[in-house]
Amino acid sequence: MNATDYDIAICGAGPVGASLALMLAAQHPSPSRIAVLGKNFNLASTEHAQGDPRTLALNHGSRRLILNQLKVWPERAALMRTVHVSQKGRLGRCLIQADELGVPDLGAVVHYDDLLWALHARLRDSGVTLLPAQEARTHSAPKQILIDHDAGQASALIAVQCDGVRPTGVRRDYGQHALLTTVRASQPQVGWAYERFTENGPFAALPHPDGPDLYAIVWCNSPERSQALSELPVEAFQAELLQAFGERLGHLELVSKRHIFPLAFHAGPSRLSERLLAVGNAAQTLHPVAGQGLNLGLRDVAQLSQCLAAWQADCSQDPGPFLARYARLRRPDRWLTAAITDTLPRLFATKNPLIQHACGLGLLAMDTLPFARQPFARQLLQGMRA
Repeated sequence: MNATDYDIAICGAGPVGASLALMLAAQHPSPSRIAVLGKNFNLASTEHAQGDPRTLALNHGSRRLILNQLKVWPERAALMRTVHVSQKGRLGRCLIQADELGVPDLGAVVHYDDLLWALHARLRDSGVTLLPAQEARTHSAPKQILIDHDAGQASALIAVQCDGVRPTGVRRDYGQHALLTTVRASQPQVGWAYERFTENGPFAALPHPDGPDLYAIVWCNSPERSQALSELPVEAFQAELLQAFGERLGHLELVSKRHIFPLAFHAGPSRLSERLLAVGNAAQTLHPVAGQGLNLGLRDVAQLSQCLAAWQADCSQDPGPFLARYARLRRPDRWLTAAITDTLPRLFATKNPLIQHACGLGLLAMDTLPFARQPFARQLLQGMRA
């Protein structure tokens, strides 16, 4: 019998933590020895549907290689087969297309709540132990991790922090907030997603899971401008949308509330102590450009489940070498993805006209030269998988 309450404690029951728990439970001889600390485990699907306003852009790798395998893909989803990248006021654009990359789609957009409900429904049947916790606080102790939660304290041989804790290390404040809303397009393009760079920040229009003529908008601006946009009358806001995005989708009609989220980059080490790891948002929080945050977090947990497979078969082993291997294997993908999402919004938002023109030429080169476009597209499609 192990001296600790659990072999593995997963702190955070969002999409990353729940996915990790399901992957580990499929390998562990006694899934009840895996504890998941989080909240909202017992909400019905209708209660989830009324909660979080976010939609999630999940790439081909996340959908096909992870979520489909876990059998948690939501019923409502809007496929993306073409991504149109452009820069406002400058020459050059780039098309990334599924056919060219030999895949049926580049990914899909789903409701955050739909995905979370599907994951939690599977968790309840997985055999893992669910511990309600508004907040889980970890403490290192000899050969174990102690976790404070709502009902007391638990102990585990190793713990994984998935959310609820901000990474410490590299930090950048972009001076931007993201305005999220939903619009109806008079001339929708089925399967097309748009990423448009402006001098104020990126503007994304993603196909929406609720209908073929709906688009999820992610519009990045300064905090002051974001707040002003959120308070504009509907007709004035729609005019600003047209000014920023153009007429590619015809008239854009506002059909939902507007929500604002502050943006910043935080990144820290994967291994926080001898027996404590960080994955997902606890390891890195990214700018939403190109929609890489959750996709990177899901690659974190897929790699971790592989690295822990042999250890879970015999948890009396020292977990140190297994955790060290995970941290080493994840480093290239984590830092390459972070570099892309950190550089793009700052580069395209520069006020320097020479750099703006160079960015436009770069988009043009990527559009006309497949050898320049495909490595970048494949990184966004599935990342680096060890």
